[in-house]
Amino acid sequence: MRSTDWYLTEDVDDFLARAGGFLRSRPGAHLMQLTWAERVRVRGAAAFAQTPGFGVLEQDGEVTGTLYRLPPHALGLSPLTPEQADSLAAHLAGLGHSPTSVSADQDTATAFAEAWQRHTGATAKPRDVRVRLYQLGTLTPPVPLPAGRARVLGEQDLDQAIFWCGEFAKAVGEDVTVDADTWLSTRYADKRYTLWETPDGTPVSVAGMNPLIGGQIQVDIVYTPAHLRGHGYAGAVAAEVSRAALAAGAQDVVLFADQSNPTSNALYQRLGYRPLSDWAAYDFTPAAP
Repeated sequence: MRSTDWYLTEDVDDFLARAGGFLRSRPGAHLMQLTWAERVRVRGAAAFAQTPGFGVLEQDGEVTGTLYRLPPHALGLSPLTPEQADSLAAHLAGLGHSPTSVSADQDTATAFAEAWQRHTGATAKPRDVRVRLYQLGTLTPPVPLPAGRARVLGEQDLDQAIFWCGEFAKAVGEDVTVDADTWLSTRYADKRYTLWETPDGTPVSVAGMNPLIGGQIQVDIVYTPAHLRGHGYAGAVAAEVSRAALAAGAQDVVLFADQSNPTSNALYQRLGYRPLSDWAAYDFTPAAP
């Protein structure tokens, strides 16, 4: 395989024209490529600190792999064979690119990390957090539901959405500021949020969902403050958002869960979600001069 089989572009429309059909043929496997391409298309490249990039691997006239690059230099890859991952590492190294991280399904991320070390001498360190991608089979809402009701947040509820997303970001250790000034530049801005409220109107849990992309909707985020857990609120709101995703026309509904959290993984499986793939990420430290 020649390294020149990889085609790189900063034009999201060009990327989707070349790879859109390939991505939509397996939306679960290509969840992040579809999601970030849509964000860049809707927001425009100028909304990002640096222009995002994309890549397509074409062999014998057919697309067989893709990538996206987010500022500053984070790579996200579609499933690749070890040989394809090696060709990408060789191509990027030859162009002088210096990715700071890679994320993908576990086999692809590992293959690229090993290839990047071989081609550049960089050190690859796996992140402690590993996630599992789930896909909804038959939705099975919890019985009984906790007392209360679900309420969809509208434009008039922006302050509540900002508050809950900020709390979620802090809880998972995400290095991002979520406030009125930064909201539109965060990954949280393009979601629709639902709160579970107790009978007196007190919000106790939140779940969000991404727009419909390629026939698929990702449930993201699901969060209950630590002192309110154990009452079934997360299951209730996650089930409601999953139902809403199906009602919105999603053929597939997916979500990520931290593999180290057995409670959330068990919850999603009770709701009808089934494991699709395990994901991993590596951070790179360049070799010393």
